[in-house]
Amino acid sequence: MGEFCNVVKEDRLTIVTIERPDVMNALHPPGNFELAEAFDDFAADPEQWVAIITGAGNRAFSAGNDLKYQASGGKMGGPTSGFAGLTSRFDNPKPVIAAVNGLAMGGGFEIALACDLIVASSNAIFALPEPRVGLAALAGGIHRLPREIGMKQAMGMLLTGRRVGAEEGKALGFVNEVVPEGEALAAAKRWASQILECAPLSVRGSKEAAMQGLAADSLEAAIKGRYSQIKAMYDSEDFVEGPRAFSEKRAPQWKGQ
Repeated sequence: MGEFCNVVKEDRLTIVTIERPDVMNALHPPGNFELAEAFDDFAADPEQWVAIITGAGNRAFSAGNDLKYQASGGKMGGPTSGFAGLTSRFDNPKPVIAAVNGLAMGGGFEIALACDLIVASSNAIFALPEPRVGLAALAGGIHRLPREIGMKQAMGMLLTGRRVGAEEGKALGFVNEVVPEGEALAAAKRWASQILECAPLSVRGSKEAAMQGLAADSLEAAIKGRYSQIKAMYDSEDFVEGPRAFSEKRAPQWKGQ
């Protein structure tokens, strides 16, 4: 356990918990650097295939940037991988799930948006309230939200800073599942177990191609694109193991290579 986050590895699953409940899991530069190290380790560890990020307690996933720390004159700056080591991390093909338990405000919401799935407890609240304090959601929120829910719905949140509950978040499309209060982490583990049933290189190839394909000039260009994780999938032992296991009517034994 670190000073500002806790990392637990359960077989192929890494669970990262923001441990600043006294400030609603708001993050300051030391916390961001520590989280960046945790996700550096996850990305580099061939034995870890899926990650979950959550916040300590039931009140908050993360209230975002620790403005009190900033106002106190604390040393600022951050890792190149962004807020929580995730919002500017574009080279990780492994899936990351946000288990949102309570408030996800500002940078906290941007952490969740940087994840591949969002599982929210019924008491979760999402917002990008930066304009209300003279700022802007520059840790990816301005750009990710329109891509995930469409421009008009995104503008309805970006220009007002309004709060959105878990059920509305699901209706808008940025939340995958809403569960009772206190069950977000358990539900995220359930999603992770379903991902872990699949071939890891197929999962990574699918994520990489989907994400990079968004930047293609056309659908044709996206489909004809060349993706390193797709090549790794084709070259892997798992590419043979999957069809073999299917034909032999048994569960596949994935190696991730």
